[in-house]
Amino acid sequence: MQFPSKLIEDAVHAFATLPGIGKKTALRLVMHLLQQEPKSTELLSEAILKMRKDIQFCSTCHNVSDDPVCSICSSPARDRQVVCVVENFRDILAIENTRHYNGLYHVLEGLISPMDGIGPEQLNIQSLLERMDQGEIQEVIMALNPTIDGDTTIFYLSKILSKYGVKITSIARGIAFGGELEYVDEITLARSIQARLPYESYLNK
Repeated sequence: MQFPSKLIEDAVHAFATLPGIGKKTALRLVMHLLQQEPKSTELLSEAILKMRKDIQFCSTCHNVSDDPVCSICSSPARDRQVVCVVENFRDILAIENTRHYNGLYHVLEGLISPMDGIGPEQLNIQSLLERMDQGEIQEVIMALNPTIDGDTTIFYLSKILSKYGVKITSIARGIAFGGELEYVDEITLARSIQARLPYESYLNK
């Protein structure tokens, strides 16, 4: 692809590094920005830079946040006896969009994957145990992707959490094996949360 300007070429290459953006789409985005008022492009650039510079991760659940503690963890309206364990913050967005869950979350920031060299020590598991030690949590919902790595992580967590004597459940398998929560429609995900099962029943499926 030939470019009339090195500046345009550099901008296209920058956009093309984003997931799902090819060079043709990147070029359309660049041409769109060129047709806008300079102030519009400046606002976009400032928003991206500010997000990257100022974004934080909640010290309690590891969700993305504007403050040291996220709005979910700090909300007095949330049920503090229930914690939903997810792989990443995108899964929180998916579950929140269902409007059928009012508990807290805990973001692992990954899954146990021996094939990829990812073990329990590389995930946010120790901080989950520290939350369990406080004695307030009565139920842990495993809302991890229905994949081999997801099942491996659920199995591991269920073992180490069993000593706390809390209820351990998993979202129902209305989600196809191998799927990812962030791509599941809201109705299916909501029903999976509402129809969650004790982990022992989940193992026998």
